[in-house]
Amino acid sequence: MDRRIQPLDAQTRVTLRYEGREIDARPGETVAVALFASGERVLSRSVKYHRPRGFFCLDGHCGACLMRIGGLPNMKACRTPVAEGLQCERQNAFPTGGFDVLGAADFLFAKGMDHHTMMTSPRALNAVMQKLVRQLGGLGKLPDEAPKELPRAEARHADALVVGAGPAGLAAATVLARAGKKTLLVDEQERAGGSYLAHPSYGPRAADRAEAEARAAGVEIATSAPALAWYPEDRATGSSPPGLLAVWTPRGLWKLTATRMVYATGAYDQNALFRDNDRPGVLAARAVGRLLVRFGILPAHKPLVVGGGPYATALAEALAAAGAQVTRIDGTTTQLTAALGHSWVKAAEVIENGKTRKIACDLIAVAALPAPASELPRQHGVAVDFNPAAGGFACLTDERGGTAVPAVFACGDVTGFRGCEAAAAHGARVGALVAESFP
Repeated sequence: MDRRIQPLDAQTRVTLRYEGREIDARPGETVAVALFASGERVLSRSVKYHRPRGFFCLDGHCGACLMRIGGLPNMKACRTPVAEGLQCERQNAFPTGGFDVLGAADFLFAKGMDHHTMMTSPRALNAVMQKLVRQLGGLGKLPDEAPKELPRAEARHADALVVGAGPAGLAAATVLARAGKKTLLVDEQERAGGSYLAHPSYGPRAADRAEAEARAAGVEIATSAPALAWYPEDRATGSSPPGLLAVWTPRGLWKLTATRMVYATGAYDQNALFRDNDRPGVLAARAVGRLLVRFGILPAHKPLVVGGGPYATALAEALAAAGAQVTRIDGTTTQLTAALGHSWVKAAEVIENGKTRKIACDLIAVAALPAPASELPRQHGVAVDFNPAAGGFACLTDERGGTAVPAVFACGDVTGFRGCEAAAAHGARVGALVAESFP
């Protein structure tokens, strides 16, 4: 059963090849989204226990949708755009991803398994066991074809380099470009917009408008371009001072330097603590929002939205408006204790007023407070502070968005979760102050 709210256009749709079947998809969808819309739920298996996995964040950060796509292993299905004839298959399962007999490990070792201490004697039996473990372990197999050549690395310099094309990054880059600064904006996603694309009150229109304003101002935007790491000791060119940001692009590696750097890396979706919270059908609330708002897919007929706050309210209202029978609990007075189901969630167990009861549902949307994505700024030397009210380890900045590292700034949710509108306002304010900081 197709879950798209609007039917596919026969003139524009593309067809994926998925484990011997043909899957219709809409241009602009990713592989994970197209498979979900077609009814496929289990996209991968966990490495050790082969538990079924479906995407959680739909943002490329949870690692639960790694598949073999186009002959390449461990591709993130949620970030891989669909294309006509694209070959897709699950990996690390026998005989199939849908029925993996290796999943018996999940039942045989319900209390955990330490293969390092299993069958330690006799030695011959231990050698057989270790060989079997090595065969079952790992992720994927080598690509079908070796690359014919490695792309060349390119050194580039900008007045201002902004990392992250969400609400804050787009706003900061636009202000900087309007101030006459050569501005480069890089983002790991295949489309700019960030959390706009998951919010019922904003959606693709807000993302497209912010991107159009940035491009009109002169911002160069590179999507599908994740920042890999900051290398303080390396040089982009022989004459450059030490320090570069390595960014992967489809055209090859960029070694980036800038007079001013702005981190607008946003925040990660978080899960809640309850039994079997890794089951397919337990999704981040913003993943549910992405399905509904960006891709026009009704994620479930009877979703359970867990959590308080304005985003949970907006999502529950949008799901109801799309025809879903929504149940909502705040996660405090009514606590979620377990997800029930194997290959997909069928119900939730909750405790309310000291009593345990079940809620029938076909999806659990967890609206936990997102955590600042501060790893890359920290690698660059930016100080962070653990602030639970801000989502976790947030970048420490002054009133100008400046950090303890000279010429390095941060804005938006990476400084503490704010939400779309407040993040965009903060990005614009920091962008203006960064522009003023130039000599």
